[in-house]
Amino acid sequence: MTSRTNTARWIESAKRWQINVQKNGKRKTFTCSTPGRKGQQEANRKADEWLSGLEASPSTKVSTLWDEFAKFKLLSSEDEYNKIVSFGKHHFLPAHGHKRISALTELDLQNTLLTAYNSPKGNFSRTHLSRKTLQNYRGFLLQFVRFCRKKKATTLFIEDLQIPNGARYIGKTILQPQHLLVVFNVDTTVLHGKRAKDDFWNAYRLQLVTGLRPGELRGLEWDDIHGREIHLRRSINCHDKVTRGKNENAIRTVPLTKLALQILDEQRQVAGEFKRVFPEITSENRYYSAWKRYQNANGLPGVSLYEMRHTFVSMAKNLPEGSLKQLIGHSKDMDTYGVYSHPMDGDIRNTADQIDTILEAFLTPPSKTS
Repeated sequence: MTSRTNTARWIESAKRWQINVQKNGKRKTFTCSTPGRKGQQEANRKADEWLSGLEASPSTKVSTLWDEFAKFKLLSSEDEYNKIVSFGKHHFLPAHGHKRISALTELDLQNTLLTAYNSPKGNFSRTHLSRKTLQNYRGFLLQFVRFCRKKKATTLFIEDLQIPNGARYIGKTILQPQHLLVVFNVDTTVLHGKRAKDDFWNAYRLQLVTGLRPGELRGLEWDDIHGREIHLRRSINCHDKVTRGKNENAIRTVPLTKLALQILDEQRQVAGEFKRVFPEITSENRYYSAWKRYQNANGLPGVSLYEMRHTFVSMAKNLPEGSLKQLIGHSKDMDTYGVYSHPMDGDIRNTADQIDTILEAFLTPPSKTS
């Protein structure tokens, strides 16, 4: 801890107390406009807190601490950082950023969730934000207050923060069996008004038969494929940054069905010597644009890239829960299967065989009756 060797002095021209201090080569100035000894003590207190390493006090502005919190989260996840910045900009800081952290109350934060619920940003098709989005927002507020407590800037506890009762989960659109038959049998799209081979066809199909996230598909390399298994090690997010995936369960082994192996064999002829399995996916936007174009060209419903993953889960929902969770990299607060169950020899192959049976049922056209 660095100790202060000077004291605040009154600057008559500025009508304030001022003290300059230095720590680790960094110089800072602290001031207080309150006249008399009380103002001098306040300026000295601010300097002492900074020198002690706390760098925050009950008088620190909420906006300042929110910025520090966001930068702290950036160390672990750029995606989460961007969401926190957006939530702060649109929902939290306009009403509370100007306040001192000591003035922030649980009611303020509860009202933040209620206001966000009633006035979603950039979502023209819904009257309210989804329950899932609000759960994310609640998590940001909980993490923020814990961050401030660690900095000894507040003693506030908000563990009872509630999601508005009217909030609902928004249903996902998936590809139905008749749509899957199209995807697995039509390899063309429409470019410049003419039918043409779709360069991303293998990517669509592999995503549908493995449940990979779009970023995992982009990050997939040939060295990750061993026999009938994919050893997922990385993901490429929408900012083109290579990460270890969405969560700790994202690093996993995915079994390859016979159909998946066939798709990969076809893709290997396309990719040639490229390290990545799908070098044509140079950005998430390009991939998504191609997929939307393919859907429009072939009369498919509007399904997002991430909803292709929901389609896979819907097809494979009859798998044992432990197998399915491990397969797609999902977890719960206490995931008994993920924490206490470990794969045994043959588990991967058995799962692949089960998925082969499921896919065959979905991709076999219905027989015509006379």
